Amino acid sequence: MPSVNIFGLTMLKKWTLERAKLIFNLPFNEIIYEAQTIHRKHFTPNEVQISTLLSIKTGSCPENCSYCPQSAHYQTGLKKEPLMALDDVLMAAKKAKEAGASRFCMGAAWRGPRDEDLEQVCTMVSEVKKLGLETCVTLGLLKDDQALRLKEAGLDFYNHNIDTSEEFYNKIITTRTFQDRIDTLDQVRKAGLKVCCGGIIGMGEDNDDRIKMLVTLANLDKPPESVPINKLIRIPGTPLEGQREVDPFDFVKTIALARILMPHSYIRLSAGREQMSDEMQALCLLAGANSIFYGEKLLTADNPIPENDQFLFERLGLERLQ
Repeated sequence: MPSVNIFGLTMLKKWTLERAKLIFNLPFNEIIYEAQTIHRKHFTPNEVQISTLLSIKTGSCPENCSYCPQSAHYQTGLKKEPLMALDDVLMAAKKAKEAGASRFCMGAAWRGPRDEDLEQVCTMVSEVKKLGLETCVTLGLLKDDQALRLKEAGLDFYNHNIDTSEEFYNKIITTRTFQDRIDTLDQVRKAGLKVCCGGIIGMGEDNDDRIKMLVTLANLDKPPESVPINKLIRIPGTPLEGQREVDPFDFVKTIALARILMPHSYIRLSAGREQMSDEMQALCLLAGANSIFYGEKLLTADNPIPENDQFLFERLGLERLQ
């Protein structure tokens, strides 16, 4: 298969599905080479940004996201917990910073925050910011002036994943629409916040859905500054517990395509690393991933312990972004 000249195309305002598919279907070595070349143009090649994610309010979410153990629609054995106390959040943030994280992300299992809850989250954001950490929250759908209030509190990033392609979306979630997610992203942008938005691979979608998801993100008025790519964790009790494992080479190529379509974004290797070999993670980093979640938990799911990540970094000669 002949090589495709993709350099120069990264400045296009809109990516077409056809062009993205052509790149995705390059031979494996070719797409990795192209992705790594673009990565080196925009980032220090052996530097990785570290984030830590904390669940500040766990369980009993009214949404029916088929992958999520926190949904009230499924019996996963997860206990509902109230919003965490500020002191406990700050203790976790300090621990994350000591472990090498530069960004602290807080997630709450809500359809969207009530104003009284948002006030408490804004206080958390302000206090975490004082520790010298970048701040990120994921709170669900936002309304009215909520994004502005978060911005005023000092928030840097708002996370709100689109999860998959628009065509596949209603096979995974029916309690809110794909457009609901886009509308929240618009509010976040209008408030002057940075966007963290990606998706989940391995929910039964095909490669075309993965490509469409990335094209949607790349074609936003401004692509997300941070793009988390999650590998489905098959949680017992959720509708997706019996899903087949995603092909590892397809997963790596999805990372590579994300890097090519969004050359200035941090591409984060997110959930599912506990089930990845070191070799697969190394391929993802070679393909342009340059951010990971650090810590033993991602909300409620297991994540590699920091010591394992540090050992992998040492073996690969990688350093944390300061």
